[in-house]
Amino acid sequence: MTDLVAFIHNTRYEDLPDQAASDVLRGLTDTLGVAIAASRTELSRIIRDHAAMMFGAKPHLSAMLWQDGRLVSPAGAALANAMTTDALDAHDGSKPTKGHVGCGVVAAALATSGDCDGPELLARIAVGYEVGTRAGIALHSTACDYHTSGAWIALATAAIGARALRLDPDATRHALGIAEYHGPRSQMMRCIDHPTMVKDGSGWGAMAGISAAYLAGSGFTGAPAVTTEAMEVSDIWCDLAKRWYVSEQYIKLYPVCRWAQPPVEAALHLLRTHNVAGDRVASVQVETFHEATRLTAIPKTTEEAQYSLPFSVAAAILRGTIGAKEVGPDGLSDPAIRNLAQRVTMAERQDFNEAFPARRFARVHLTLMDGTLLSSDAVEAQGDPEDRLGEDVINAKFTALAEPVLGAARTQVLRANIDALPKAGTDDVIALGDLMGASGR
Repeated sequence: MTDLVAFIHNTRYEDLPDQAASDVLRGLTDTLGVAIAASRTELSRIIRDHAAMMFGAKPHLSAMLWQDGRLVSPAGAALANAMTTDALDAHDGSKPTKGHVGCGVVAAALATSGDCDGPELLARIAVGYEVGTRAGIALHSTACDYHTSGAWIALATAAIGARALRLDPDATRHALGIAEYHGPRSQMMRCIDHPTMVKDGSGWGAMAGISAAYLAGSGFTGAPAVTTEAMEVSDIWCDLAKRWYVSEQYIKLYPVCRWAQPPVEAALHLLRTHNVAGDRVASVQVETFHEATRLTAIPKTTEEAQYSLPFSVAAAILRGTIGAKEVGPDGLSDPAIRNLAQRVTMAERQDFNEAFPARRFARVHLTLMDGTLLSSDAVEAQGDPEDRLGEDVINAKFTALAEPVLGAARTQVLRANIDALPKAGTDDVIALGDLMGASGR
């Protein structure tokens, strides 16, 4: 535990290995791009209004709601901005945790960034990725069912809050314990089976973690965090500052559940390889792992669309991709997509089950209107850490998500601000917060 507390408080951005330092910036860029696009969802509007009503700002204790401009408390900003990011399922994630930590980490780091320069902001994000990912792996190894990302985001954001508040070692330990105890241990498969706005629990975890740090700073005590202190998880923490999980996050090309992306890739590859137009596809059969076969919704809402394998595959086949437009009103109201989605069937394969979660496979069979059958190999989604996307792809994704909301000029200014953070001062970090807040007006 001593090593973890020291890691939380003493990690410097300048000391990170080059790859980890680059990937902190990559994670920040990707997360903010997703959040900007997601700010147009109904989920984001509701949670921002809720934060403004229930988490009022105090003098010298405030943070800005993204693409909104209203000031709320740091806990309220962590809640609303993490939930906004989670409203569009296009943010990065981790295969061992079967979830996401960056959306909560970035929201919490910016919510507590009033006194830090660029390198300090990036160091807090690095700490959050490491604590959150390891806590998620530890939870999966000690809990009997599959909990949402908010459970370990709570510990990540408690670590960020403890660092921001400069808590002493004992109070930092209590902050982690409070966060683990009060973090949302909600069952992920409930949202898979019934997609709604609760999604991955990310915002609630971010709020719980920031609140835990402030509580610990006031003397509130917490039970020791099992996921950081139990002997059976000590091996997960023994290589802190040696193995960097921020460099083991995947990047998503499409704003839908990661489990739906392998069949999307397989279907698109078949169409390109055989030079087939999407409207020639009569039906689709998908072979995949068990968890993916539960993404069954024929959606009426964007939440259902993002957790629907049939809809994701049908939209990609007919539109050539699936983006924010396809999981929004435009795609949801497209009768051709809905019609084809109803002709997508799924089958579970035991070898794919055995490979999950380290690998997520799908095999797709397209039956064309003339009866021709096209079958893919076993396919994985692009963007895994073993098959890293190039910077050009990351840049294109950020631009595609941000420009429809901000316009080209403001998107370029924001991207330049992010890229300058390794050498930026406090005023530049404040400017980044202002860009994320006020630019959506």
